[in-house]
Amino acid sequence: MEAFQDYLVMAQEYVNHICDGKPAWEIILRTAGATIILMWAKNFLFRDESLLERGKKKFFKLARKVPVVKDRIEKEMEKLTVSMIDDLNKAVNNTSYLTELPENGWSPERIMEEAAQYIQFGRFKWETGCASGTVYNGNQALTDIMTKVYGMSAWTNPLHPDVFPGVRKMEAEVVRMCCTLFNGDTKSCGCMTAGGTESIILACKAYRDYAINVRGIKSPEMLVPASSHAAFDKGAQLLSVRIKHVPIDPVTMKVDMKAMKSMINRNTCMLVGSAPQFPHGVIDPIEEIAALGIKYNIPVHVDSCLGGFLIPFMEEAGYPLPLFDFRVTGVTSISADTHKYGYAPKGSSVIMYREAKWRHHQFFVTPDWQGGIYATATIAGSRSGGIVAASWAALVYHGRQGYVDYTRKIIQTAKKIEEGCRAIPGIFVCGKPDVSVVAFGSNKFNIYNLSDIMTKRGWNLNTLQFPSSIHLAVTVLHTQPGVADRFINDVREVTEDILKNPSKDVGENAALYGMAQSIPDRALVGELAWCYLDAVYSTKLSIGPSMK
Repeated sequence: MEAFQDYLVMAQEYVNHICDGKPAWEIILRTAGATIILMWAKNFLFRDESLLERGKKKFFKLARKVPVVKDRIEKEMEKLTVSMIDDLNKAVNNTSYLTELPENGWSPERIMEEAAQYIQFGRFKWETGCASGTVYNGNQALTDIMTKVYGMSAWTNPLHPDVFPGVRKMEAEVVRMCCTLFNGDTKSCGCMTAGGTESIILACKAYRDYAINVRGIKSPEMLVPASSHAAFDKGAQLLSVRIKHVPIDPVTMKVDMKAMKSMINRNTCMLVGSAPQFPHGVIDPIEEIAALGIKYNIPVHVDSCLGGFLIPFMEEAGYPLPLFDFRVTGVTSISADTHKYGYAPKGSSVIMYREAKWRHHQFFVTPDWQGGIYATATIAGSRSGGIVAASWAALVYHGRQGYVDYTRKIIQTAKKIEEGCRAIPGIFVCGKPDVSVVAFGSNKFNIYNLSDIMTKRGWNLNTLQFPSSIHLAVTVLHTQPGVADRFINDVREVTEDILKNPSKDVGENAALYGMAQSIPDRALVGELAWCYLDAVYSTKLSIGPSMK
């Protein structure tokens, strides 16, 4: 203690010495300047990205300004855009586009004829069970009843519950049924949204606002597994919240709990776990994540958008799981998509909270608008009452037993495909799939080659990266007789052929993903994605090489 006091006295004497004879304004100015420099140094040194990573980004940014490099990149981007537009045009048989309103309205007969032609475009016949995810049911009786209910409510808008009280009742019932399904008590609540991405973004908003307004956190941060859905990254970008990606175990594909615990700090506003995650179909250790939430007083969100209408029924279907819902004390919110395994029409999801205090921070309210007090529960103002009504119809059409029966068939099929793929030499299954997704890769060859050849055989699979792999999300359509066997046989035959005859020529996915993963400048990879999105909205049958 005495030694410390001696050092303190020495420090005071040193400060007095360097300030001796200096005017007060100079001392204040130098102190302020030193403080500013130290704060800048702290912000520069202590970021999520290392100095090396930031240095690489800066280098690539400067390199791309070099005229030769810039011109080469622009030409390659142009070629890629042309190629993508050509591919998309082939999918619609190179038919011309409407680029302005017709002079006179079309007759109902012509509208139906043209619409039928549009809907029939495409080489993938999803009805046969060739697509990963995409269409989750397709039952004609369900389609008919949802279409009729949607037609009855096509002009309704939940923004006006006084005008459309029945739609309000339907939405409230959908949310309550979902809360009950996930074992929420009478305090649990939620909202319907336009999809899983909106549900996730709203949870991020709720916890950001709670962190700022209640906990006094000025710079909120969210901790999400590296395997969690990209919607969390979108939410972080839109809401100006820092996102930190927690690494996953390379064997189990579950989030690394030691890493998550070590990354928690005083700015952490939410913890995330997936049940299951999209890439590999693995459920994160929700109970362990929730325990961290309790210990550090941090809300925990469970993203169950993908499997939200499978996992609540799996125990009854004969496939028990660890706890994942509101029975786990630390879980404060859950997102689940009714438009996936709930078999509702696209554009519907549910965000649920353990209690209303969380949902209140999700709401958007402007009390001083000249148009009146404006309050909405979700991002959108006006919404489709037809989607709400059709989703309600899907839930009550199936009932609990209907979902249990479908879940049993889907999980049985997924297990069969998993076992079949594990038995194929040359490929491996990623982790231990818990629900409906089976992901696989290879240490022997480029797995994207397999994906491209499977596409030629009529399959439409999801392409993954880091590590390189592909997956099949099993739906009701894959439970049709012979579909699973055909998939396993095709994977086996293609794998055997690749191992016997390694091809130097690679297909579209192999070329694109192989190139994308090898490019160190990830900003450039992002711009490659821009080319695709630009092509999707193109109405040109062809574009010249000089057209931007």
